Amino acid sequence: MQRDYPLERVRNFGIIAHIDAGKTTTSERILFYTGVSHKIGEVHEGQAVMDWMEQERERGITITAAATTCFWNPTYMNKDDTSKKVRFNIIDTPGHVDFTAEVERSLKVLDGGVVVFDGVAGVEPQSETVWRQAEKYQVPRICFINKLDRTGASFERSYQSILNRLTKNAVRAQIPWGKESELKGVVDLIKMKAFTFEGEMGNTVIEQEIPAELKEEAEKYHAELVSRISELDDSLTEKFLEGKEITVEELKSVLRKGVIANKIVPVFTGSALKNTGVQLVLDAVVDYLPAPTDIPPIKGLDPKTGEEIERIASDTESFSALAFKLQTDPYVGQLTYFRVYSGTISAGSYVYNSTTGDKERLGRILRMHANEREEVQTVYAGEIAAAVGLKSTKTSDTLCDESNPIELHRIQFAEPVISMKIEPKTKADQERMGMALKRLSDEDPTFRVNSDSETGETVISGMGELHLEIIVDRMKREFNVGADVGKPQVAYRETIIGQAEAEHKYIKQSGGKGQYGHVKIRVKPLDKDVKLEDLPKNIKRDAGFEFVNSIKGGAIPQEFISPCEKGFKEAMDRGIVAGYKMTDVSVELYDGSYHDVDSSEIAFKLASSMAFKEAAQKAKPVLLEPIMKVEVITPEQFTGDVTGNLSSKRGQVEGMEDRGNGMTTIHAKVPLSELFGYTTIIRSMTQGRASATIEPDHYEIVPSNVAENIKSGKI
Repeated sequence: MQRDYPLERVRNFGIIAHIDAGKTTTSERILFYTGVSHKIGEVHEGQAVMDWMEQERERGITITAAATTCFWNPTYMNKDDTSKKVRFNIIDTPGHVDFTAEVERSLKVLDGGVVVFDGVAGVEPQSETVWRQAEKYQVPRICFINKLDRTGASFERSYQSILNRLTKNAVRAQIPWGKESELKGVVDLIKMKAFTFEGEMGNTVIEQEIPAELKEEAEKYHAELVSRISELDDSLTEKFLEGKEITVEELKSVLRKGVIANKIVPVFTGSALKNTGVQLVLDAVVDYLPAPTDIPPIKGLDPKTGEEIERIASDTESFSALAFKLQTDPYVGQLTYFRVYSGTISAGSYVYNSTTGDKERLGRILRMHANEREEVQTVYAGEIAAAVGLKSTKTSDTLCDESNPIELHRIQFAEPVISMKIEPKTKADQERMGMALKRLSDEDPTFRVNSDSETGETVISGMGELHLEIIVDRMKREFNVGADVGKPQVAYRETIIGQAEAEHKYIKQSGGKGQYGHVKIRVKPLDKDVKLEDLPKNIKRDAGFEFVNSIKGGAIPQEFISPCEKGFKEAMDRGIVAGYKMTDVSVELYDGSYHDVDSSEIAFKLASSMAFKEAAQKAKPVLLEPIMKVEVITPEQFTGDVTGNLSSKRGQVEGMEDRGNGMTTIHAKVPLSELFGYTTIIRSMTQGRASATIEPDHYEIVPSNVAENIKSGKI
């Protein structure tokens, strides 16, 4: 089977932004203009197609990343000529920081991003977070300053906030025609034409001359845009310096290369709710964001040799794909979303999971339109689809051809910062709860389930209070499990700030074969970037665990080295100060001895575990707590109250800035333990007019007086 359109006419892109910037409203317009939906669903009416979960519709927020496929014929093409239409695979991602994993995994598999900004607020805290995530994966971006019809909206202020807080590479590609309730349309600074959007839901795009009142401003910014684009190409630079005319095609061609190389970020504008400018953003996706053929080959490791290998985006290459999301579907069971990087795969064929070494049969392949589905027989390089029937495949696993395997780089997810105890309401709930929690933790890599070994209680952990609240709500609705939850608890960590050595011999004689394991170890703080004398102030927190094997001359045989490492890890999981997981520790196994008959894996594992506890006790163990980045947007008259309250919560106010319209933004770092219920406190303190955004930032050593309270259970 051949694909029905070339790979050059595919765009895999995501819509990413801060909460309430209008991502889902923009996505709904895209579905309408591309013909996927025949009416526009509004978020504020709970009718959005992309927000299909009940909780999303009730709360007016996006919780899961919804994928959809549609086709777009650019507005500058002949409507009847469908030979140039482009396939869009779009993912609408959540904006709330608690669901950051959805953004992380989406950006890993997307080729481009449309970053949406609120025209009143400009760059907001989560805008910075998603921007950093996009930088991490080198995802080319275009910006859309939305909501310019709102009172207090300002294109210039929002544009300046992008320059100041995100990137100096941003450049105006459009300016608005009119402002607030008088928004009429947009001016394109490349074509130097004005556009209005008329007819049903702004369906008809009308190109016209730039109005006289905007001519001077448009000329000024057009010259700036041409200058910025010319800098990206030597031949254009020559033309520009010689004063020769540069054609629209030349500008678009060089701008496209610059966007794909992450050297320039064009900024578009309009109002999705008022149906202004969305079609031109879709044209920009076609013109400037990369096709799968424009991005560098995907890199991975050869599972047999460990060498780095790559796959280019081509149907003729060996098959390789990354599973990036699991979702429980009420009709077909578990769906595994995957991005095909190379080759093709058909329904009914077997795929090799190079991460686990398993082979699985891919039963059916679905192309998703939010929660609607279309069955297809084959998917090709560069496509995103969902598979039915992959039982043991998890998020971040690689699917490939067994005869030519590759293991693609895994997606890195943040560690949970908040936990709570959960117990079923009835005996029937108890039986269903285990299955529900397993399904939900398979779906969401930032949601963890653990059993407290001492009390037997079940503890769930996640990225924030809202995250866990949604999980419990989903258990009730999707799995019919009633549960009671305890108070949220902070996910503390432990580490060491000193160095120490320890030796432990595990010897047991109980008639017959005995047990013998003997290890000598050194422990020290793990941070390769700082000198030991700089600790603890500069330590990079939550770096994990490092195991150094310095055994010489077979003092401990090779088969016992891995059990030693397991013993260290198990001891670290239990902690030594207050039972919290340890992090940022380097353990060196430098000597030991063994017995020809009595030595065993279990003996060395136990000896290592006990030696680690002993060494860690001597190496100045401390508690770590998660510190959150807090941004409060408040009316100016409440600034003193808000900063005073933050300081009383052991917070450090790092700066303030004037947002205009009598509003101030306060930036602070505050321990998570002080922030439970903070959004309610801030609202009551400011007559309901302030809002706060809270996201994990880093771990820090807990002050000794607070640490004593944590150990004694008072906190």
